[in-house]
Amino acid sequence: MSRLVFAGLFTEGTTDDRFLESIVKRTLDEVAFECVGDIETELKIISIEKTGLNFIDQVLKASQTGIEKYGIMILCVHTDADEANDLRAFNSKIRPALQALQEKKDTDFCKILAAIVPVQMIEAWMLADKNLFKTEIGTSKTDIELGIHRNPETIANPKDILEEAIRIARQDFTQKRRRDLRLTELYLPIGQKLDLPKLEVLESYKKFKDSVRDAFKELNYLH
Repeated sequence: MSRLVFAGLFTEGTTDDRFLESIVKRTLDEVAFECVGDIETELKIISIEKTGLNFIDQVLKASQTGIEKYGIMILCVHTDADEANDLRAFNSKIRPALQALQEKKDTDFCKILAAIVPVQMIEAWMLADKNLFKTEIGTSKTDIELGIHRNPETIANPKDILEEAIRIARQDFTQKRRRDLRLTELYLPIGQKLDLPKLEVLESYKKFKDSVRDAFKELNYLH
């Protein structure tokens, strides 16, 4: 009989949910395949009212909500680094949130976290497969012409780069296609189609996958 691991996904916003849901689910499944025995995973989006709450309080509320609603065993927490590295995000957000959780009751809170901390912002992960991005926006222009040729994790504002690339690509489109194409439309399809091996070149994704492995180890499903 297979064992079921319930996980929750808590992100900064709804576009992050759309982009990350498939990626996180497939990552959970890949790590589950590394475990001994037959393990299946189920992922739920954790939505809370964030008004007036700092990051740590949001994680606490998401952890408690995930337990109450879905009985989650792992909470995948996303926050953008908004910098060239993830040190500040881990030191001021992820580790303090984890410490705060350890002080809570085991029965009321999910205490096993898997951190998703993209360098700069989540849009850097959208550039892990530049050919997929170009296919989705319908252009044959080169990476250099679109301004997306650099390592995604070295780009200070990848969201601006993506929007500028779309603007450049739209110059060759019909007027109708120009009106239709928006970056917000790309989070879901790119998240669903992005091959995980493409993400493996990004240190921030590798750290997330390692944290998922650590979570399975805490559950004694991986040694």
